[in-house]
Amino acid sequence: MGRPTIADIAAKVGVSKGAVSFALNGRPGVSEETRARVLKVAEEMKWRPHSAARALGGARAEAAGLVIARPARTIGVEPFFAHLLSGLQAGLSAGAVALHLLVVEDTAAEIEVYRRWASEGRVDGFILVDLQVRDPRIEVIEELGVPAVVLGGPGPHGSLSSVWADDREAMLSIADYLAALGHTRIAHVSGLPAFRHTQRRVRALRDSARRLSLREVVSVPTDFSDAQGAAATRALLSRKQRPTAIVYDSDVMAVAGLGVAAEMRVSVPGELSIVAFDDSVLTQIVHPSLTALSRDTFALGRRVAETLLGAIADPATPVNVRTPTPVLTVRESTSAADEELQPPLSRSGRPAGG
Repeated sequence: MGRPTIADIAAKVGVSKGAVSFALNGRPGVSEETRARVLKVAEEMKWRPHSAARALGGARAEAAGLVIARPARTIGVEPFFAHLLSGLQAGLSAGAVALHLLVVEDTAAEIEVYRRWASEGRVDGFILVDLQVRDPRIEVIEELGVPAVVLGGPGPHGSLSSVWADDREAMLSIADYLAALGHTRIAHVSGLPAFRHTQRRVRALRDSARRLSLREVVSVPTDFSDAQGAAATRALLSRKQRPTAIVYDSDVMAVAGLGVAAEMRVSVPGELSIVAFDDSVLTQIVHPSLTALSRDTFALGRRVAETLLGAIADPATPVNVRTPTPVLTVRESTSAADEELQPPLSRSGRPAGG
């Protein structure tokens, strides 16, 4: 059987094609009972609107698509995404373009949404976040031929445009600051290891261990949730040689870590310094307030939106936009390391007795 049509739906429901069109497009002219029957049959037949007429007419959907493959619960509590979405919508609204947002469970579901939205002509372009190592989405978007912008980098990412900040440079600035305070055992509560920005941060910290002669660095992967951030902190602070500084990949996890430190009676910043990779009102209202990497996430979202509008207008000319590296804002959660908590180095450069 070929692609189902409105006529096929009308025949199965026993109504006119006009009634089916009214029902599918949410227009008056049919009863709610008929509308429900039409929608049910359309779903059973896996009917999708054909975008040929729209394409032939040169019309646009006047919408951009953003699909996020993360647990919805973690998205709901992250100020970063709230600010990013606000900036995206502000930038798109300037071009009278709406934002279609959908949260899904995994990359396979995300790719399926891209294929469906492209076939239905529902969006003029896509915004990709959480760039992965060997990201399978890039090839799919290129195959679909829909303009897109990748948030994360650096590029290139095939023929797609990108907007990015240097996560490596940002992590290096944190390591330099903590080392200057005398910290030599630094832990990193990171995000998902499949993400490109997570791996760049992990490698930057590992490289800093050699460059700055740190005793120990360790990165612990999480799903960015406060629960896993707290669990990772509890495990780190339960070690015989616990870190004297912890860097968190999100402000939510950093606040959760601060709570665990209080629970375990580990003084911040006396015994433990805390740094958040994202800055928000959360980092400023807790006590002690948290040292964090600051950037204008709203402006970042608006820049992504502007780049996508440019890609839609001229899909043949991808651009690679580097935005300013986040800057460290020092607050109350960091201080000089307590030398009594740092075991002396042996002649080999390793902790004595280690």
